[in-house]
Amino acid sequence: MTTWIARFEPPDDSADDHVRVAVKDAIDMAGVVTTAGSVAVRNAAAPALADADCLAGARAAGAYIVGKTNLTELCLSPVGDNEGFGTPVNPLAPELIPGGSSSGSAVAVATGEVDFAYGTDTGGSVRIPAACCGIVGLKTTWGRIPTGGVWPLAPSLDIVGPIARDVSGIVAAMRLLEPGFTPVPAPAGVVGRLRIPGVRKDVEEAVDAALGAAGLTVREVRLRGWESSFESFETIVLGELWRCHRRLLDADGLGVFANRGLVAGSQVSADALAEALAARGAWQREVTELFDEVELLALPTLVAPPPSLTDFVGFPLTQLTAPINLAGVPALALPVPQSGSSVAGAVVPPSLQLVGPVNGEELLCATGLLVERALT
Repeated sequence: MTTWIARFEPPDDSADDHVRVAVKDAIDMAGVVTTAGSVAVRNAAAPALADADCLAGARAAGAYIVGKTNLTELCLSPVGDNEGFGTPVNPLAPELIPGGSSSGSAVAVATGEVDFAYGTDTGGSVRIPAACCGIVGLKTTWGRIPTGGVWPLAPSLDIVGPIARDVSGIVAAMRLLEPGFTPVPAPAGVVGRLRIPGVRKDVEEAVDAALGAAGLTVREVRLRGWESSFESFETIVLGELWRCHRRLLDADGLGVFANRGLVAGSQVSADALAEALAARGAWQREVTELFDEVELLALPTLVAPPPSLTDFVGFPLTQLTAPINLAGVPALALPVPQSGSSVAGAVVPPSLQLVGPVNGEELLCATGLLVERALT
């Protein structure tokens, strides 16, 4: 049951006729308590009065919402563990982290319990669990999918995005989030290849092989502000966490990691937060300018195969994802299984991350479909 915080009965008619959807328990559903993966929040919360805005399409389509999925407390950790509700089990290898914070959503998809799932992503929380579980995740453009009724971690960065077993599933999920969503007819013409220090050699090789197999034109590119973006990202996350949830500091049932995050956020001054937001603007301009030269960017999602549940401290889970959130642009993470890496006796495929310009999800999906076909 660690995948789920709540399960719901299927519709009265045959559930086989309904698309099965999982919803991260940071997204409101009318009549259900939103826990944000926190015992402290659950104990003080009342049932939501209305669905989150992003669920309107699923409701209109008659989708079967199977349940609310587990996550890391307050959406904070990219590991996917949860002391209060248990840790979802990575279906590729129980010894490995499932990735977070949308851990339950990814596991529900990877185990076939649902057709697709919705998660949130502030620094990698859709893409990281997708990569850890060998499936596909889409971080949408900041502001494209409405976040009304979604638990805020850092509103300047938070997005809602889908997780599915393949890119076609992502397209289907996007059509419920945004009716009429359709990939563009042709994939990207020129892809910029980003190489970030610290990535394992075999992971880089797997990404290069996938791009080559798809026949994409690749050009080496650089983003000078990549490393310096992390300070701004961390300041915004912690500063906005504190401003949204200071009432939870030292609350009964709040986990140690979440409480430490609040303490750190309390130290972020208004001036420091304003400076970080200004730096975000400069970073967004740099990324936008690069899309004048190439249509998409490509890099791995994780620097190496996911670590074990007993040895994840120090693993840089968000090293290749957080700057994308700061830029506000969309990114698609998909496995490249022909170049698997053996970890703990299981094959964990490296994950390719394709990054697009603002509102470039249609191009990302078209290119992702091409890569996926080339690898099967």
